[in-house]
Amino acid sequence: MVIDEIPTLAAARAGDQEAFKALVEPYRGELQVHCYRFFGSLEDAEDMLQETLLRAWRRLDTYAGRASFRAWLYKIATNVCLDALDRYRVRSLPNLAQLSATPGQPLPAAVLDPVWLDPLPDSLLGNAAAEPDAVYEIHESVTLAFLAVLQQLPGRQRAVLILRDVLGFSASETAQILDVTVAAANSALQRARDTMQAGHKRPAVRPADEHVAHLLERYVRAWETADSEGLVSLLREDAILTMPPLPAWYRGRADIRAFLDSFLFAGRPAGSFRLLPCQANGVPGFALYERDTAGDYRPGAVHLLTLEQGQIAEIHDFLAFDPHLFERLGLPLVVDR
Repeated sequence: MVIDEIPTLAAARAGDQEAFKALVEPYRGELQVHCYRFFGSLEDAEDMLQETLLRAWRRLDTYAGRASFRAWLYKIATNVCLDALDRYRVRSLPNLAQLSATPGQPLPAAVLDPVWLDPLPDSLLGNAAAEPDAVYEIHESVTLAFLAVLQQLPGRQRAVLILRDVLGFSASETAQILDVTVAAANSALQRARDTMQAGHKRPAVRPADEHVAHLLERYVRAWETADSEGLVSLLREDAILTMPPLPAWYRGRADIRAFLDSFLFAGRPAGSFRLLPCQANGVPGFALYERDTAGDYRPGAVHLLTLEQGQIAEIHDFLAFDPHLFERLGLPLVVDR
């Protein structure tokens, strides 16, 4: 235990709630991200975090110091998540849930049930650093592609993989957190790794920063000038465009351009959209605003981009059906003309 925590712990055990807040505050962000990985939902993660802190407060006298205070909090948070998994639906993305749509067909109604992954602001990753032995980099471990496969794992396997390969806990620490033997933890980890290896493609070498900056500048310019040709020129031939909570999605340059020309860019003059950069789920992103009749720009969507070999491989276009999406990402709700 960190030496400065000892007097604070004593005060918290004596009933000092401010001391308890000071004790857990250094771990709040990383615990929230930990819960997010289990559910793929920031709202659910917030609920799990609150339950974690409530249990920690009530059980503070049970902390015996045999493990670090951080590990003790992770044990509580992990069990809170495991206890809740059966009550929540597995979240995914439209491209993993059904076949791609045909351009020209009417768009289906939005699926507003909690079935889609939702964005996590990168600002929450500030104190969520992994240990050196972690297999996955901290940003990779919150990408939508990683989370979509992670959600398919049974609860125990999900927990072991996060603890070992994302956070870098040792086999013995993981077994202690889960109250299982080291052999059982290792067995679950191997099965989880097999599933992840089959379903999750590790990211290629990242392109140079200057190339990414140029690519993103062209992306913004294409949207703000309603230039579908310019936009699809940035895409990989088999790129995908999803639009949660709409279940429809499109694959390939031709279909994506047909959709843009039919639904989004048709009749739109330059200046109909404005994009502001944002960072979520470890990838480049943009908040897209649409100009209203008064000339102000209102929330339209959040775009998260997957880049591969100097091209855009995926655009996940999270539609803003209410202001909560922008509020959670710390984005303004109005942008002046």
